[in-house]
Amino acid sequence: MTDKPVFADPAAIHDWHAHVYFEPDTRPQAAWVREGIAAAFPRAVLGRWHEVPVGPHTRAMYQVAFPPSLMPGLLSWLMLNRRGLSVLVHPETGHELADHTAHAAWLGEMLPLKTDVLKG
Repeated sequence: MTDKPVFADPAAIHDWHAHVYFEPDTRPQAAWVREGIAAAFPRAVLGRWHEVPVGPHTRAMYQVAFPPSLMPGLLSWLMLNRRGLSVLVHPETGHELADHTAHAAWLGEMLPLKTDVLKG
């Protein structure tokens, strides 16, 4: 007899974040992506521009917060329109470390994170 697997419940995801990373020379691409998100997804919340790394992020970025209902469309849009930028997409379940690592998806280059600043 085998044990039944225990699956995590996707209902635990109360929000999603996308972090759009840029360098000084790719900031125009990041601005283009940001304008596109604002136009296509008015319910998404665009965070401040962070011109220097903050928190666990090792590159300049801005955050996009959005409800689970926008996930399929916004992820698809980012896949096709990220202009070569790296984007971290992760759920918000209340478990910062797992959300930014084990539960995260990267579009483009996977960048290092400072995981020691995230709550387990």
